Amino acid sequence: MTAGRLSDRRWFLRGLTLSAAALATRGAFAQALARTAATTEGPFYPDTLPLDTDNDLLLINDAITPGIGQITHLGGRVLGASGQPIRNAFVEIWQSDNTGSYVHTGGRQPGGHDRNFQGYGRFLSDGRGQYYFRTIRPTPYTLRGMFRAPHIHVAISVNGRRIFTTQLLVRGDEANRRDSLIRRLDPAARETLLVDFAPVPGSSLGELSANFDIVLGRTAEELEDGQLRGGIGPPEAQRFRRGR
Repeated sequence: MTAGRLSDRRWFLRGLTLSAAALATRGAFAQALARTAATTEGPFYPDTLPLDTDNDLLLINDAITPGIGQITHLGGRVLGASGQPIRNAFVEIWQSDNTGSYVHTGGRQPGGHDRNFQGYGRFLSDGRGQYYFRTIRPTPYTLRGMFRAPHIHVAISVNGRRIFTTQLLVRGDEANRRDSLIRRLDPAARETLLVDFAPVPGSSLGELSANFDIVLGRTAEELEDGQLRGGIGPPEAQRFRRGR
């Protein structure tokens, strides 16, 4: 990671730390956290994981040409139902590139895709439950005849077991009104998925920051019962690996 990208990450995580401290002082507010709504995984979880699966989706391995799109620093915290941070949560994200193509053999646009965009990343949450990705602002697309507003898929695994899947949405994007999946969501559930993509102060590249806290419907004690041990990926793949 270059010095500039490391500085960006530190800037973003500093903001997350301040947010966590503010949450801790609110007392009763922690008891009223809205649980993040779960959604379907969708059909385009990578059928073959890319060779590079780190948390920087803009650069693949040692390439010097980045993926195309508006640079976005995405982070947040993985929390239990009462606001307690969940460490060692395995956070996965995957999304389409600027052409509307996924890292999936059935999820490519006929006009081609961005070969410099990683499309998938993973990160292990720290002691404060924090995670971080460098990616692009998602864009709308139509694939297999279905229109989708900008979104990023998110999955959480703990101890090698997938426990939660959802899709974060861009607050205020006009395409949200045209997305049938979003329209079907209960308003309260939809609110837990809407994320502000805000300009990074002083960025000469027009970078954005986005904070998405994931509140699970289980306690940290129920989740932290051992080390991660395989099984990362969609539930179907996990059952296959276990011989079911």
